[in-house]
Amino acid sequence: MKIYSKELRRHSHGRPAGLSTVLLAFLATPLAAQEAGPEAGRTIFNETAQPQCALCHVLADAEAEGKVGPNLDELQPSVDQVRVAVTSGVGVMPAFEGTLSEEEIETVSAYVAKVAGGGD
Repeated sequence: MKIYSKELRRHSHGRPAGLSTVLLAFLATPLAAQEAGPEAGRTIFNETAQPQCALCHVLADAEAEGKVGPNLDELQPSVDQVRVAVTSGVGVMPAFEGTLSEEEIETVSAYVAKVAGGGD
């Protein structure tokens, strides 16, 4: 008895060909964020996001001196912490899901975590 329909091609390992594609797409966004580099993250932080992150947050690498949100250099958030905050919002900070692409969210999250000292 076959688990997969006849229409799905199989790799030599017996898995459907589409599974590799889905896995690759899942992993591609964080990889794209790493490849984008700090300049892309800085641009999203200072310009692309609306409102701009720099209006509220302090982040030395971005030359941001906001007075509303937390000082990210002191907070040193991890990539996951930034991703959750940017995607869903925190307190008065708006959610950027739907206004920034997943790739932009990953890029700015990796950037903030790296330059603020929260890891990569």
